[in-house]
Amino acid sequence: MRLPLVILGLIGAVAVSGCVQKELRDIRATGTGPDEFLVLPPKPLTEPADYSALPAPTPGGSNLTDANPQAEAIAALGGKPAAAEPTGAIPSGDAGLVTASSRYGVAANVRQTLAAEDAKFLKRKRRGGKIKIAPVDRYEQIYSKQTLDPFAVNAAFRRAGVATPSAPPRNED
Repeated sequence: MRLPLVILGLIGAVAVSGCVQKELRDIRATGTGPDEFLVLPPKPLTEPADYSALPAPTPGGSNLTDANPQAEAIAALGGKPAAAEPTGAIPSGDAGLVTASSRYGVAANVRQTLAAEDAKFLKRKRRGGKIKIAPVDRYEQIYSKQTLDPFAVNAAFRRAGVATPSAPPRNED
């Protein structure tokens, strides 16, 4: 009588473990296919108002139908798309912001450094996590000590006298 009860318990545990909501937190690559976020669709072709006013063709240069995500983002946020100069020049309106954000120095290879440090951190954290019976949220497990509690941060800012927007209620399930 004891053995069938144990087997039923194991079957029930495995069945319930399939109900876990994994969401999009498992950030590992699941296949060898292309990255759909790297594909920028071109703008639709339109007929120009005056064919004599077209710019001269520039081999290897930009096209009128090429997407410019930076300029489109600036326009969507209410800025002037002309400020998104491809030359890398900093618009005069942003000079103060760039100066303030780079006051402690800017490393040219910051992305590569962070990627190497994160790879080392992930390798150290994943040593004991190779065996899993049920789906596990690896992202939550690995980065749990680095997450911020938004309600505690909001309360700390309010205690410091910083005007903060109203926060949504704490969702305690």
